[in-house]
Amino acid sequence: MTAQLVALCFDANDPLRLARFWAGVLGWETVNDPHDGITLLPSDDTGFRIRCLPSQEKKTGPNQMHFDLTSTSLEDQQQTVARSLELGARHIDVGQRPEEDHVVLADPEGNEFCVIGPDNKFLADCGFIGALSCDGSQEVGYFWSEALGWPLVWDQNQETAIRSPHGGPKITWGGPPVAPKTGKNRLHFDLAPPTHGDQQAEVDRLISLGATRIDIGQGEVGQVVMADPDGNEFCVSTSR
Repeated sequence: MTAQLVALCFDANDPLRLARFWAGVLGWETVNDPHDGITLLPSDDTGFRIRCLPSQEKKTGPNQMHFDLTSTSLEDQQQTVARSLELGARHIDVGQRPEEDHVVLADPEGNEFCVIGPDNKFLADCGFIGALSCDGSQEVGYFWSEALGWPLVWDQNQETAIRSPHGGPKITWGGPPVAPKTGKNRLHFDLAPPTHGDQQAEVDRLISLGATRIDIGQGEVGQVVMADPDGNEFCVSTSR
């Protein structure tokens, strides 16, 4: 039995505004979160929620992970870009080349995401959220494959990707060079133990795979805060 990926969490200076943006882009429903944030519930096969959690910290550099949104046609891509801009996104330059067929945007809090062109074969069988694209090592791709029990669907030139057996987005890692970590990531995973599983047993299993327990000043909370082999934070809750 393996951990369940329950949510992708965004640190947000204005959780409600950020949640409304992503709800508008994705067409997902929002509900109140027990930790003073906002949760978005998937309306497709994504398989995990999005949580926008309050944070006073400002964004200082590129995120370690970002969404790649798919398109069925050039018109569909243009409509997604236009809808995102209308909701509060903006165009940004991350060094993309003119011949590349994806559009790079940032949400209202500066979190990067891409709208991919219709000819992308790697994401051809994926839904609207085609991938969660991450800066990370081959080792961390292997770690998350074991942690979640998701098979590798790509493992070439130190680039890796995994995908749930139930479908949904791929999670990809670009391999070296991996940008040095300069502070807490603004996006992190929330995991839960397997059904009827024990939190401490799952924490021990993740440590055996290469994770570490860390202290980010969380105090006494129901979640255990950990870091993967690349140092990226994630949480293990007591249950789903």
